[in-house]
Amino acid sequence: MNKSRPSSIYGPVDSWRLGKSLGVDVLCVDSICSFECVYCQLGKINRVTLDRDIFVTTEEILEDLAETNWKDADVITFSGSGEPTLAANLGDVISKLKTKTGKPIVILTNSTLLNLPEVRSELSMADKVFCKLDAWSDDVLRRVDRPHVGIDLESIVEGICLLRDEVDGFLAIQTMLLRAPCESDIQAFADLLNRIGPDEIQLNTPTRPIPPEYFPETRGNEVEYDQGFTQLKTISKTELESIRLAVSRLVGCTVVAR
Repeated sequence: MNKSRPSSIYGPVDSWRLGKSLGVDVLCVDSICSFECVYCQLGKINRVTLDRDIFVTTEEILEDLAETNWKDADVITFSGSGEPTLAANLGDVISKLKTKTGKPIVILTNSTLLNLPEVRSELSMADKVFCKLDAWSDDVLRRVDRPHVGIDLESIVEGICLLRDEVDGFLAIQTMLLRAPCESDIQAFADLLNRIGPDEIQLNTPTRPIPPEYFPETRGNEVEYDQGFTQLKTISKTELESIRLAVSRLVGCTVVAR
């Protein structure tokens, strides 16, 4: 086993959506993503890519699992050091962990690789998929998510729609809000959501301070922060609730906010 990397399994951590969640990090040799979100709790993304590869072997992940209290978890959640669908062995890991643990599998994805049939096939093995959609325009996408070259809003929405059409499991949209959208932006966002037809929409605000460099300890929700971390200014809980109500009036599914 590569002892120079963090463990690929962390937690269980308390999740407001999922209960006790055991994290699986299929990327933890580095921070690896197709986005460089301004609010990323990991800090700096060191590898910005759309290329899939095996970063941590399935065997290593199973060895890490054996060293944890995985039986205490309610669910197993794939997130960690970036975008989990970049791991070429994602499907194999999902299959092996489902067989080993019998726990529900949740995938958190930034939705950038959902245009690939093999990725959608792998995600079909999960019980729940949470798809990131932070933007209602390409300008917002570039400013908030800072995507890899070639990614635009339409490609992301189209990929989520393909997944929605092909997968029977629970699909939620996760949106991080830094600023309050105007009425026309809320309408544009609602139009995208109605096009996708998710089971749930989750509106969030960035509450965790941002480290200056890749900091894998922030994968969980219990970490010691120091003065080198940056706290983003964002909207209030009152503003968030107002946005939730506005979106709820325009879409045909549950909208929750935190």
